[in-house]
Amino acid sequence: MLRPALESERDTVLTWRNHPAVRAVSMTTHEIQPAEHAAWWARNWPHVLIYEDDGRPAGVVIFNGETWSFYLDVEGLGRRLLPAWMRLEKEAIEYAFDKLGLDRLGGETLEENTQVLALHRRFGFREVRRYQRSVDGVLKTVVVTEKGRDE
Repeated sequence: MLRPALESERDTVLTWRNHPAVRAVSMTTHEIQPAEHAAWWARNWPHVLIYEDDGRPAGVVIFNGETWSFYLDVEGLGRRLLPAWMRLEKEAIEYAFDKLGLDRLGGETLEENTQVLALHRRFGFREVRRYQRSVDGVLKTVVVTEKGRDE
C-alpha cells in the first residue's frame, strides 16, 4: 500500500536512503546528512509516499511530475526485498496512472543497476535514451525509461 508520508517518518526515510546498498545505486552516493535531508524533505514532502509491506513502513516513492523514484528499507525487508520491490513497482504504476492521472511515467536508473532495470522492463517500461552523468565525480551512464498509461 502507498500512503502519504508523515512528518514523523522523515528520519526513518533518511536511514533507508543512507543504507550502503541504496547509496551505491543512487545519483549521489555520499551519506546524506540530517540538514541536507531536512531541506530535501521540506521541498518534496507533499510528493513523498510511504510503501507499506504487511502493514509496516518499508519504502518510499517520490513522484515529481511524470518522473518517479523509489527505494526500500533494504535492511528491514531482508529476504522479502524482491517481493516488496515487485509490489512497490506495481502499486506505484497504479498510483501514477489512476490517482495522479498521468499519461506517462518515467525515471532514470544507473546502467549498472541491472536489477532495477530488469524490474522496470518486467512492468512494461521501455528504454527511451541514455546519457552520461557525473555521479560524485565519476562519469556514469544513466538509462531513461518510460511507460505510457496504455502500454
